[in-house]
Amino acid sequence: MNVEFVNPFLTSLQNVLSMMAQIDLKPGKAALKKDDRARGDVSGLIGMIAPQTKGSFSISFEESLAIEIMHKMLGEKPPHINNDIIDMVGEITNMVTGGAKKILEEKGFDFNMASPIVVSGINHTIKHRAEGPRIVMPFSHAAGKAYLEICFDKL
Repeated sequence: MNVEFVNPFLTSLQNVLSMMAQIDLKPGKAALKKDDRARGDVSGLIGMIAPQTKGSFSISFEESLAIEIMHKMLGEKPPHINNDIIDMVGEITNMVTGGAKKILEEKGFDFNMASPIVVSGINHTIKHRAEGPRIVMPFSHAAGKAYLEICFDKL
């Protein structure tokens, strides 16, 4: 997968969490993902389609990091993943995808976005609806880990 295509998602995720929650994520090493199991406890998934390609983006958070983001953004600190955290993850997914979409438009990709879906629970799965390789990028923070996934048909 083209790095010029992946980097807008990485940049956008870091920008959104830094601005909205004062959380700075440390990126790890990207890898190909071979299974559908989410690496976190709550995941936002959104489909994207352009004339050149279609695919999806997801972001998964470990429960501890999702709670910390909620605490930093809204001052609330629930004891576990609840409906407010699920809503927050959906909104973060929207904001990250919107930021990446803006950067990609400058490179000639005109994407339409679906509404995000959020899935939670230990060992939940993420089903990307594209045939291309699935790239997973881990991020770490003192409160926990996040995992960004990108999958597109061709790029």
